[in-house]
Amino acid sequence: MTDSPLRSALLAWYGASKRDLPWRSDQPDPYRVWLSEIMLQQTTVPHVTPYFLDFTRRWPTVEALAAAPDAEVMAAWAGLGYYARARNLLACARAVARDHGGVFPDTEEALRALPGVGAYTAAAITAIAYGGAANVVDGNVERVMARLFAVEAPLPDAKPALKGLAQSLVTDERPGDWAQALMDLGATVCRPAMPLCDRCPLAEFCAARAGGAPETYPRKSARAARPRRYGSVYVLTDGDRLAVLQRPPRGLLGGMLGLPTSDWTAAPGEAESPPVPADWRHAGEIEHVFTHFSLTLQVYAAVDASWPGEWTRDPGVLPSVFLKAVRAAQKFQGW
Repeated sequence: MTDSPLRSALLAWYGASKRDLPWRSDQPDPYRVWLSEIMLQQTTVPHVTPYFLDFTRRWPTVEALAAAPDAEVMAAWAGLGYYARARNLLACARAVARDHGGVFPDTEEALRALPGVGAYTAAAITAIAYGGAANVVDGNVERVMARLFAVEAPLPDAKPALKGLAQSLVTDERPGDWAQALMDLGATVCRPAMPLCDRCPLAEFCAARAGGAPETYPRKSARAARPRRYGSVYVLTDGDRLAVLQRPPRGLLGGMLGLPTSDWTAAPGEAESPPVPADWRHAGEIEHVFTHFSLTLQVYAAVDASWPGEWTRDPGVLPSVFLKAVRAAQKFQGW
């Protein structure tokens, strides 16, 4: 298999079928490329799109984002998850504004020196924004490579080999389009389940399709069971006000507004003392899945004005785990 016909086929398909995404442009802006790539980590285009549009409306340049108050950015990020990214987002914007005159560096090495910019993001900015021949490899690209070459090694052990195969197809010709074409192919055609091989521009080159079971690639190692933690969460209201607190700057959901909670422990136990004395009622149980553990929280609700801390009238500023608790309390109390 030679790469020239393969590349030509995929680039022609991309020219006719590429997705219309708000961060794409004939003259890509490094700020918008960077912002979209950070937001898209571990989530989907439909979920990210309204957040991206809101961020670029409120903070249209990296300098504007760098000057934004932490609390405003963290609140705007609520619901995207993986909140360390939001802290790194601000740190990176401020580094670019302070150390680079508001202009993102144009090499992978310099980009990787920025807070929160890893190998993938640096390669994506280099290829898409600056036209450098970078090897942009995400989960979509790994899947395409595994199927094109019928790679039998399972993930995650196969990652270096898949990256090497992707590198073998990178040239100086249209590197940004090539990177985005592979992403679009993986997202819309070479899907994890039920790949649309009859619509694939690379079907004739695909070893997994020739073998008759492309959906079985990439091979995967057995996944260890996700540990579970337990705790309590407290929903205190006074009219349309909701009691909230600022979480510590480091750690899970760091810097975000949250609800008062107990510690989250490896085994269920007795509910800890509520944050303030009130007529607390058990309002149900919620489940939430983080990257490294699952969480079961007992929800307690009360109506009382004695909260000494901060209040909000907008539960939408909370991360999704706390929104679940608010909804459970609302259902219990008949709001």
